[in-house]
Amino acid sequence: MLNTQPNLQACDDFYEALIATHQGLSTPESHAMNARLVLLLANHIGDQATLQHALQLARGSAVPTADRRTTPAITPVVPTHAVAA
Repeated sequence: MLNTQPNLQACDDFYEALIATHQGLSTPESHAMNARLVLLLANHIGDQATLQHALQLARGSAVPTADRRTTPAITPVVPTHAVAA
């Protein structure tokens, strides 16, 4: 179950560290870092139901299963670091 109650100790310190980590990165590098961070944290959580709930909350609305079958998929953007390799 996804905990949506305040749970992060020193949240201002984390936010400051997050912003500092993005300093000096280009926009594509920043997006790639965010994607890697999400995947690292998803791996840490490791529970599919919790992750699915988080995705729905982050999107702002739940997508009914029937709508997903009829709605065309969004083409994912290839990360810049993958193109450069």
